[in-house]
Amino acid sequence: MTGDQASGDRPTPTPEQLREEVDVTREELGRTIEALAARADVKARTQEKTAEVKAAARGKAADALARIEGTASHALHAAQDRTPPPVRQKAGDAARVAGRHRVLVLVGAALVTVVVAGAVLRRARRSGGC
Repeated sequence: MTGDQASGDRPTPTPEQLREEVDVTREELGRTIEALAARADVKARTQEKTAEVKAAARGKAADALARIEGTASHALHAAQDRTPPPVRQKAGDAARVAGRHRVLVLVGAALVTVVVAGAVLRRARRSGGC
């Protein structure tokens, strides 16, 4: 059997046609190898996925923060609207005084904490908890 008989009705390709076919096959093979290499590069894929997850988390956190800020702002305005003016005035005065005397406020808060902690410990000892 000769080459013509084995191929049936198809004519024998010319050397130029064979070169073109080889070039096309090489290009396809190159693309396939690149795709397989990209799939096999676990580190790069992991880094890409990590970046995607971080971006999504940041977006969700920003959305949640915006909703919280909106809700807090709404609650603050609602509370201010319901609070009588004299009470708002006294609260503002107290905040200004506390701002000027931070050390005293912190010492007072520490004293209250110590007293409350002492009372809780005494009660726990009496009931046999400690």
